[in-house]
Amino acid sequence: MTQLTKRQRKIVDLILSKGKVKNQDVLVFFASLNEPLSRETATRELRELVSLSYLKMIGKGRGVFYVLTESHPLLKPLDHEKYLSVDQDVRAPGSIYFDHAIVSKLTGLLNEEEVAALSKEGDGFKKRIAGLPPAIIQKEFERITIELSWKSSKIEGNTYSLIDTEILIKEHREASGHTKGEAVMILNHKKALDYIFNNKETFKVFSMRGIEDVHRLLVADLGVPHGFRSKAVGITGTNYRPLDNVHQIIEAIEKAVGAINTAMDPWNKALSTLLMISYIQPFEDGNKRTSRLMANACLIAADLCPLSFRSVNVGDYQKAILTFYELGNASPMKRIFMEQVDFAVSNYFL
Repeated sequence: MTQLTKRQRKIVDLILSKGKVKNQDVLVFFASLNEPLSRETATRELRELVSLSYLKMIGKGRGVFYVLTESHPLLKPLDHEKYLSVDQDVRAPGSIYFDHAIVSKLTGLLNEEEVAALSKEGDGFKKRIAGLPPAIIQKEFERITIELSWKSSKIEGNTYSLIDTEILIKEHREASGHTKGEAVMILNHKKALDYIFNNKETFKVFSMRGIEDVHRLLVADLGVPHGFRSKAVGITGTNYRPLDNVHQIIEAIEKAVGAINTAMDPWNKALSTLLMISYIQPFEDGNKRTSRLMANACLIAADLCPLSFRSVNVGDYQKAILTFYELGNASPMKRIFMEQVDFAVSNYFL
């Protein structure tokens, strides 16, 4: 499957919500969005999605309808918005426990066609950056550092604005009306990202030590213990219960690191990292922050453009994580990841 256009993604989302559609359903849907299509355009888009293996066409003549194809075991179509709209104790009345089998299913979250498309974008980035003056490159990396530090912290509830984050990082001046911890969280992101940039060869092959080092930088002076946790943790908004035995946690991390290192491309490595560190929850706090920085370490080690996550909707990100926690479905996070790659190569180092 190649990357979809925005219109094609809307069609896929429509079928996720309805189960199946006819050509007329697509016309009515886009008319409701004030984005009217001709019947010929709708038919062409549906047939293109069939050729890309996203859809199956069933029936003949006027009875033709379209459904989503089944694919990767962690990417089966679902309406996660509808699922998560139900209270957690209704959608999952009992505890949801860690699925040890997920690690063995990580291979190929991004298929060959998607990797080829992403690699083409990556090659374009490398050509652009090779022609830029060092001062411009440094300035752009500084911009990404500011925007990643801001957005990654915001996902965790930090209330600094982007402007205040820039002042904090550039001038070391804290914003009034915010806690000291918020400033520390942002500055820790910068320290961790600087560490990755300065040691990118280290991250070509992932290690337990590398994950711990990045986590240690991210939670410094925030009252969070270092090292893998030895007690249970609960997660707000979900009945998912991560592993609570330190030996099992270490074993899970070891298996995840092994699976990540077997990936043949940095894109699959980064997406798997983004998912698995959050899912395992190896630390008492700072797990999602560590997952975002380590995912970027995969890209930086391959001389690719890091992701700032600047344009991601915080609610969408949180829903994508909950969907993976509770259903073992990576589709929403995969979509966010690919959109953020598109955003990064379209907005930095131009």
